[in-house]
Amino acid sequence: MKTPRTVSTLALIAGGLLTATPAGSIAQNAQAEKNADTALTIYSSARPGGIPAEWYRPVAGQGRPYYGQIPGYAVVKEERPFAFDKGVGELSFTGVAALLDPTTVSFISLDDEETKVLEQDYRFDLVSNEKLIERFIDKNVTVMTSQGSDRMAHSGTLLSASGGIVLQKDNGGIVTINEYDTIDFPSLPGGLLTKPTLVWTTFSPVGGEQDTRLAYQTTGITWWADYNLVFTPGEDANSGTLEVGAWVSILNQSGGTYENAKLKLVAGDVNRAPQYGGGGGGQSPFQINQSMRAEAAPKGFEEKAFGDYHLYTLGRPATIPDNSTKQLELFDSARGVPVEKLFYFDSGLSGWSGSRYMDRNFLNNENAKVGVFLRFDNDEKSKLGIPMPQGRVRVSQVDTADDSLEFIGEDTIDHTPRNEEILIKLGNAFDIVGERRQVEFSIDHARDTMTETIEVKVRNRKAEPVELVVRETMYRWTNWEIVQKNHEYEKHNSRLIHFPVRLDADEEAVITYTVRYTW
Repeated sequence: MKTPRTVSTLALIAGGLLTATPAGSIAQNAQAEKNADTALTIYSSARPGGIPAEWYRPVAGQGRPYYGQIPGYAVVKEERPFAFDKGVGELSFTGVAALLDPTTVSFISLDDEETKVLEQDYRFDLVSNEKLIERFIDKNVTVMTSQGSDRMAHSGTLLSASGGIVLQKDNGGIVTINEYDTIDFPSLPGGLLTKPTLVWTTFSPVGGEQDTRLAYQTTGITWWADYNLVFTPGEDANSGTLEVGAWVSILNQSGGTYENAKLKLVAGDVNRAPQYGGGGGGQSPFQINQSMRAEAAPKGFEEKAFGDYHLYTLGRPATIPDNSTKQLELFDSARGVPVEKLFYFDSGLSGWSGSRYMDRNFLNNENAKVGVFLRFDNDEKSKLGIPMPQGRVRVSQVDTADDSLEFIGEDTIDHTPRNEEILIKLGNAFDIVGERRQVEFSIDHARDTMTETIEVKVRNRKAEPVELVVRETMYRWTNWEIVQKNHEYEKHNSRLIHFPVRLDADEEAVITYTVRYTW
């Protein structure tokens, strides 16, 4: 039985596919590539709807303009055989992610506990036009120029490329070239690489092919959830059903491609140590995601609790190419989900922030809108009951005139466990109008009291009855009491009261109440 042992821990986690070239063994390397077993676990700190479209649709030829800004990271784990030299040898891994964190690499030999990594170099001095010119200063090059249909070759020692090419010919003469077609370099200078490379100095007392386990981390990769809801109105203005579908988007700009990887997504708020300096997408606690249920197709995502987070494992291998955005269905669409359509008239006044508000006209909002919301339960009774990761929610409704699907609003949700309520704002109602005004206001300094009377009017211009809620915040002070009212209310919390109102078509309701603050 193999006893794995970490014989060199340079850390844990990072990103990119590794192609190893042990000293003098290309055939062994090809076999290692063929037998590699890759697992990819992606974490995200992306805010719902917070990634601009241009980030995942880069313009051709512009390289990676958002390099290091992608809010997420991935843990990559690989098991593969490598051929080791007996004694001290060297392994070069090309194709590692450009955003690899070299301090996070770990290595385990599954066959020989004495095989270890002595040193590690991460080499990322990649070949470019500027780097080649820099390396060939004081060396011979050939510069090709064009004049009309004629092409000319200028050979000599490259003296400078600042503001143009300066060559010294074999006869000692100097020529300057401001415009040129190409520069022919005789070779690739040592130290320049075509791909980022991880180089290990290894020691193995036995050498030969050994099964190994690698783990590493890369930034530049993230994921987020998008929910597509189709709303079907019910028999009245306050009811209906939903079809709920969810998709995962994976944005990979890490500089590594992950072939046939076992894919996992973590959902939750995973804390990391603060990152300083040049970005990398990890300067705040990493927020991740949730979602999946037991009835999912065998090759889809399966969800399970993992510590204080949720883990979503794809039941089939997935290839995540570099510089790509990939979409995967998170769970099967749930149909016929009961939903309640709510109308809230809210003055928008905030709660207490530490001071008494004694200004008569403070936040006296007379033109608030009536908000439209959808509320449903994330439970099995409602045909859901799945942990839902934070994400953007888009809602559409079928136009029965031509059976087309029309967009009616969008919102975001936070990580939502099963058996919790979900509330989505669609927008503001067109045919339900609200007005709010201050009727009276007085302050009695001798008795340390403030008294305010508020009047709220709401009108329904729909052709059907609606039920709505007038929400009023007691924002002036912490100690308050409703001393007079013409409508029943519910105390929602220590600062907020709700007046439930039913309005027939073209009906208006007037609510007045008087609140007394004391201190």
